[in-house]
Amino acid sequence: MALAGILWIGVRQGVIPLTLFIDPERWWLDLGLGLGAGLLLLGVWWVAERVFPLARELETRLANVLGPITVSEAIGLALLSGFAEELFFRGAVQGTLGWAAATVLFGLLHSGPGRAFRLWTAFALLAGLVLGGVMAWRGNLLGPVVGHFLVNGVNLRRLAVRAGDSARLREGEAQSEKEI
Repeated sequence: MALAGILWIGVRQGVIPLTLFIDPERWWLDLGLGLGAGLLLLGVWWVAERVFPLARELETRLANVLGPITVSEAIGLALLSGFAEELFFRGAVQGTLGWAAATVLFGLLHSGPGRAFRLWTAFALLAGLVLGGVMAWRGNLLGPVVGHFLVNGVNLRRLAVRAGDSARLREGEAQSEKEI
């Protein structure tokens, strides 16, 4: 996805300026906006998980797909996905087709079978709006990448813990059945 974004931007602009990634003079503002956007999105998900049973079902389904991963794997996946998706959606798509198109395409990428995945798509649409807004306001990817990394890092680690708990529970049930 990052390669597609780089090619798209490179073909369109000829050169990819450093300022697409960071504002050297006000990087601290972009960093703060990214952290704020990520914390806002994590807060929205925290509320959704407590209010909607569908959110808990989605987490269980995603955890089962993800399986147990280490902290370093969660961080690595969060860095890669945050950078690649933001470069593609905010850098290339939003830079060419606009904020709305990038948000809709980002939401569609985060879809899957069943009702629970519709909630994931809705959350991705909200995240696309927030991260796209940071990009539109500041004109560089630092804030969106930081926000995306924070959301993915925290949620991947939470899902990995949940997957490990589910695996241990299944092992315990299997052991109990053997003993009977």
